[in-house]
Amino acid sequence: MTWIDRITLFSTLDFVALGLLVAGWVLIGWRIEHPGAKKPSTSQIMAGFRREWMRQMITREPRIFDAQIVSNLRQGTAFFASTSVIALGGALAVIGNAERLAGVANDLSLMEAPVFVWEAKLVVLTLFLTNAFLKFAWANRLFGYAAVLMAAVPNDITDPNCMFRADQAAEINVTAARSFNRGLRSVYFALTVAAWLAGPIALMLATVFTLAVIWRREFASESRSILLGTKT
Repeated sequence: MTWIDRITLFSTLDFVALGLLVAGWVLIGWRIEHPGAKKPSTSQIMAGFRREWMRQMITREPRIFDAQIVSNLRQGTAFFASTSVIALGGALAVIGNAERLAGVANDLSLMEAPVFVWEAKLVVLTLFLTNAFLKFAWANRLFGYAAVLMAAVPNDITDPNCMFRADQAAEINVTAARSFNRGLRSVYFALTVAAWLAGPIALMLATVFTLAVIWRREFASESRSILLGTKT
């Protein structure tokens, strides 16, 4: 069977659902990282607090509190990176035993489909999990860079390098958080892909639901109102 023959195993609705998934993943990420000035995302608001944290750290002595926070952030990224690897290994194991999955998936979707169809759907899931792992691993390393830069920030406010080093540490911290958030979104959409096993309609519904959840958390959540100081 050629690749063209295999592609025809998927319906037009499958391609529409997959396109909606990828477009939603890309667009929601862009919107969160490039929000309008009048409606910043929770991630952008937190970036401001991270920059303020580095400025407040300048005169804090000792800096054990700051070091503990960075250590906790690194532990979080390490945990999610490990979880992504475990999930990725599980997905690859299922791909290697796709015949059993096909029987269950055919029952869920109420339709018969070749094993290749289910393998292809799992490959999409593994791509999201792989991206999640890479983002978490990079975030972990960036938080390590931030820790070193924080240690290089002078305590003397009159030191000419003081604010420059603090700003460097802040931007690396913000970049690490951005990578971590991208990893989380990849996990969300990896879970969304699992709905594809029940058919393209299920995938589209799951995609819309995932987008709604992410949008609410970034632009309409109670925590966002608290960060903005508008929660009464």
